[in-house]
Amino acid sequence: MNVLVTGGAGFIGSNFVLSMLSKHPSYRIVNVDKLTYAGNLENLREAEGNPRYTFVKADICDRQTMDEVIREHAIEAIVNIAAESHVDRSIVGAAEFVETNVGGTTVLLDAAREFKIKRFLQVSTDEVYGSLGPEGKFTEYTPLHPNSPYAASKAAADLLVLAYQHTHGVPALITRCSNNYGPFQFPEKLIPLMIANALQNKPLPVYGDGLNVRDWLHVADHCAALDAVLHRGKEGTVYNIGGSNEKTNLEVIRLILRQLGKPESLITFVKDRPGHDRRYAIDSSRIQSELGWRPAVTFEEGLSATVRWYLEHRTWWERIISGEYKEYYRKMYEER
Repeated sequence: MNVLVTGGAGFIGSNFVLSMLSKHPSYRIVNVDKLTYAGNLENLREAEGNPRYTFVKADICDRQTMDEVIREHAIEAIVNIAAESHVDRSIVGAAEFVETNVGGTTVLLDAAREFKIKRFLQVSTDEVYGSLGPEGKFTEYTPLHPNSPYAASKAAADLLVLAYQHTHGVPALITRCSNNYGPFQFPEKLIPLMIANALQNKPLPVYGDGLNVRDWLHVADHCAALDAVLHRGKEGTVYNIGGSNEKTNLEVIRLILRQLGKPESLITFVKDRPGHDRRYAIDSSRIQSELGWRPAVTFEEGLSATVRWYLEHRTWWERIISGEYKEYYRKMYEER
């Protein structure tokens, strides 16, 4: 199968590209990425030179280019991971989130319809459901109640995907995952930010009281779930993907500090961000019962491996923090 992965130079996207190349030796993967601040081709060094892998620098909002890519590479399936995804950035300015997450998804859906794509997988987030109280979990039937511009843009995209499936027969599916962590995560997100700051003996900024709860999912488990939904999921269906690892932000940060041998005095409480959801928790029973997927990585194992990865790849995240990675890969791409 020829698979188009959008946003394949980002955190989840690059892990998914590498996973697909490894698990499906007959597949050809085309990675389309605009290479915004979070896109990093260094994540995909392992794929460079692989004849089954192609990278195209492009914007998913560009319909002409998307058509050309799909036609030239005889694309049969689209996995849409491309998204503006940082909540704090969406609070400062929502326009680019609407443009990419809603407009870009619409472009891809129109292309999928025209070229009769066999599978369209929309990779979404549990944030579309809003915030939970101290009890209960999000199911696929939980009403959408996004509380940030980012979450609202993803919810809008999800509704468009379902509408295209119902109205036009686009063979679409949606996944909604809990908080991911693991290798190649951009160091503005909680876990890599805390690791990087701790290693530099910098303050670890914690929003509010630090008791916001998230369900943590290792990116390798997420990629396995996406693989299962892409190949065996039922069209028009939403699948929740969670790690069943509910932790407060403070619990996660303290675990990181213990693993690094750093003092808790580095923790610094800062003003909470607007509209900060209190708790997320995912009910993954549908994907488990229908597709046989289950998370394989415990949070303790996954966090320990993630801390080791950032220790062993210090140059990777230091180049990101300094901005050096963008200049290096811009020049490399232009020379090709």
